[in-house]
Amino acid sequence: MTVFIALAVVMTLLALAWLVRPLLWPAKGQGVSAQRLNASIYRDQLEALERDLARGSISAADCEATRDELQLRLLDDTEEPAAVAGAGAASVLSARLTAAAIALLLALGSAGMYWWLGTPAAIDPVAAQKASQDQVAQMVQKLADRLKTNPSDTQGWAMLARSYKVMRRFDEAEQAFIKAGDVVNTSPDLLVDYADLLAVRANDNIEGKPLELVNKALALDPQHPMGLMMSGVAAYRRNDFPVAVAQWEKLLLLLEPGSADAQQVEANIADARANAGMPAAPKSSAGAEAGKLPPVDAAAAGAMTPEKINQMVEGLAAKLKANPGDLQGWVRLARAYKVQGKLAEAEDAYAKAGKFVDADADLLMQYADVVASRSGKLEGKPMMLVKKALALNPKHPMALMMAGTDAYARAEYAQAVKFWETVLPVLPPGSKDATLVQSEIADARAKGGFGLQLKP
Repeated sequence: MTVFIALAVVMTLLALAWLVRPLLWPAKGQGVSAQRLNASIYRDQLEALERDLARGSISAADCEATRDELQLRLLDDTEEPAAVAGAGAASVLSARLTAAAIALLLALGSAGMYWWLGTPAAIDPVAAQKASQDQVAQMVQKLADRLKTNPSDTQGWAMLARSYKVMRRFDEAEQAFIKAGDVVNTSPDLLVDYADLLAVRANDNIEGKPLELVNKALALDPQHPMGLMMSGVAAYRRNDFPVAVAQWEKLLLLLEPGSADAQQVEANIADARANAGMPAAPKSSAGAEAGKLPPVDAAAAGAMTPEKINQMVEGLAAKLKANPGDLQGWVRLARAYKVQGKLAEAEDAYAKAGKFVDADADLLMQYADVVASRSGKLEGKPMMLVKKALALNPKHPMALMMAGTDAYARAEYAQAVKFWETVLPVLPPGSKDATLVQSEIADARAKGGFGLQLKP
């Protein structure tokens, strides 16, 4: 914005200088003077008179008389006219006043016209972002006002509920879901959205009504991805590990083989199997080429091969070059690159996802993990991303773990214990992760010199 204003001022000053220059510095007169012209004529006549006298054409007396007459006429014709007092000063003053008036009118007029007809907010990114948010808020408010006059529009209430949820207006979102009525009960997506909202309001507790809604969604669509994930999480938290394994294995078949989501679900399944005393799931063969995705289980992937997966990643990258505004596409590409081990490309893809990543704590932590893996340390950009994630979700397990690890590395043991004790209630009691965190808390307390916390 500052650059634009500076350019506008320079252009205005140039135009102003071009307009007022003739008034302040008028060009000097270059015309022929009447006095000089008359003097030149009489000089020629005197020279002709002298030539006539030399030839004897006229007498000396006639020559003298004619010369006197010419000189008298010359005095009359070359006499300066009387100057008008103060005319020059008045002319200069008038020119300066005119120039000042033009300068003032041009500056004020151009600024006023731009402010009236232009769009000053367009050159201010903060104002533009606020205008966009205001526009979305106005659209949501219009929908809410319309539903007040037409409360039977259940689809409208469902749309309003989702909008309120995105805006984090959870109380109003829940009321809108209730008013949507039967349309929610017939849509697996709406049921899961409603369940997720209630779980968020209950501090990420899925038990109770959220789980009832998830079960309704799975009854309508047994392969609903979000429903399977939430059902598995609920089972895991109540130590029903076989059910968690069953739900997550169904989910795994729906995910892109080798993707970051698939790897996370595989890790969850392995942990649940270990807690349940079940045999480990068969692993895919290792030894893939560097930068390529490893082979995947044939039962899960069907005809999918590593070559086809790599072609899919390359095709997605080419599509995003032609459509760089697809922020979700950049996230998918970042995850794929991370799985392939292309960390530099993954970091660049996360950066291009921009605001889509900044609004999601899970994506921020995936981004932080990539940056930390590249640099081999948590300080700097990784911790900046961790802090953003904690601002969105103060109980995000991975963010709390990384924050605790960073504090421990800086010998800030009390801070590390604070982060790890916050994450401990989120972890399933008795799980490997919970045991590991308890061990790290004990170690940090010992090094910090404030001993073990006594349990009642």
